[in-house]
Amino acid sequence: MSFDRGHTDDLMSFLAASPTPYHAVANAAGRLEKAGFRQVAETDAWEGTSGGRYVLRGGALIAWYVPEGAAPHTPFRIVGAHTDSPNLRVKPRPDTGGHGFRQVAVEIYGGPLMNSWLDRDLGLAGRLSLRDGATRLVDVNRPLLRVPQLAIHLDRAVSSDGLKLDKQRHLQPIWGLGDDIRDGDLIAFLEQEAGLSPGSVTGWDLMTYAVEPPAYLGRSEELLAGPRMDNLLSVHAGTAALAAAATGGAELPHVPVLAAFDHEETGSQSDTGADGPLLGTVLERSVLARGGSYEDRARAFAGTVCLSSDTGHAVHPNYAERHDPTHHPRVNGGPILKVNVNNRYATDGTGRAVFAAACERAGVPFQTFVSNNSMPCGTTIGPITAARHGIRTVDIGAAILSMHSARELCGAEDPFLLANALVAFLEG
Repeated sequence: MSFDRGHTDDLMSFLAASPTPYHAVANAAGRLEKAGFRQVAETDAWEGTSGGRYVLRGGALIAWYVPEGAAPHTPFRIVGAHTDSPNLRVKPRPDTGGHGFRQVAVEIYGGPLMNSWLDRDLGLAGRLSLRDGATRLVDVNRPLLRVPQLAIHLDRAVSSDGLKLDKQRHLQPIWGLGDDIRDGDLIAFLEQEAGLSPGSVTGWDLMTYAVEPPAYLGRSEELLAGPRMDNLLSVHAGTAALAAAATGGAELPHVPVLAAFDHEETGSQSDTGADGPLLGTVLERSVLARGGSYEDRARAFAGTVCLSSDTGHAVHPNYAERHDPTHHPRVNGGPILKVNVNNRYATDGTGRAVFAAACERAGVPFQTFVSNNSMPCGTTIGPITAARHGIRTVDIGAAILSMHSARELCGAEDPFLLANALVAFLEG
């Protein structure tokens, strides 16, 4: 399959426009709207007619397309992903500082490579909750904050002993000068940035991000460097695949679904996480809206398959010994099938067959990832989805380097290959 650079260009735009989960789902929803999808409110009664619909809740999005004439027991084909990434998030009392510097108090979200946040120009974005109950997205997309590293002259041992960071003391970013630290200064600044009246913000979910835009890298621009690929690369691919399946004219034997969850990096246990009831509720309501019964719901779930798409580890040329010696996924080698017999990934042999068939239909190569037996294995929303809903689930993704860094690295072709495999899966 020839590489379409346009898909990767579009991914770069999506990454740059999605500094937070709230922005990511808003952008994904906008793309689905252009494909004919429409938003439905969870508090309204749902129609059973055909067409594309989506639900937004916080930093999560569930979207589905009901083909013409789909029976209530029609199984689902689900692409699962997550919208959150490790970062530095603003605390409830953000205004702090000392020694002439104004700082923002932050908390560590997930498991970031903390050194990657040092000496970077950081923006600030997120969701503001207003006094009247509404919410407003805000994005200060310019160099606003910085976590300065201690000069080597004051830490001579850093070169020999390695960098040691205290999460409380060493990661509070600077955002200005002054000794007059007052509660409310940061939020007042954001109210002004968002065009809101003073005192209108009563709650916030804010996070920092590196403002350096995504960029091609390498002699032939065969690599892509950028933020939040874990896991907005999969959210973008899943959105594109669902839109393509809904508008491609193919006769769909299943109901294709995109499930983009928040809070995967912290365990998925929230009302917008994969361990919450959101997906199951949406799928069940879709069955019932088409006149289905509990029996139809059980039949639909029994025939459903989910591809849990999340980034995985490409073999690192400087640390090849950290990988399994017989499984070395390469960038631009196609999506990876993730396997762990202890169910840290949900893939089994039948799941492998489903994914292999989709890749064959798409003309896309795929690789297999297994952890080195001496290294702990990460996990995904895959096992959670399988266990919570009784849905056959397969863990896949794109191979990247620098996972959980403020700036990650993937092959420029892999996003396109992943998206095409997902289209074939949803249309299968």
